Amino acid sequence: MNVEEEVQRLREEIKRLGKVQTDGSYKVTFGTLFHDDRCANIFEALVGTLRAAKKRKIVAYDGELLLQGVHDNVEITLNRSPAAAAIN
Repeated sequence: MNVEEEVQRLREEIKRLGKVQTDGSYKVTFGTLFHDDRCANIFEALVGTLRAAKKRKIVAYDGELLLQGVHDNVEITLNRSPAAAAIN
């Protein structure tokens, strides 16, 4: 699986596990993603996929590197897609 495919799968998993916000974005904690069995089976390097998605401005979170345990409560926001923003 290439980086673009992994980022797309990450979007799907954040939507599955996260809570939709009033602006159409989704929020989930790093711990929720990290400890989810399905995510563990999909992503070999969840932190690397998150960093790639952040670089592409698909997700937003505080800090650069998220570590299991230490950053379990850090919220990850899946930004609204440009197509969804154009509809509203």
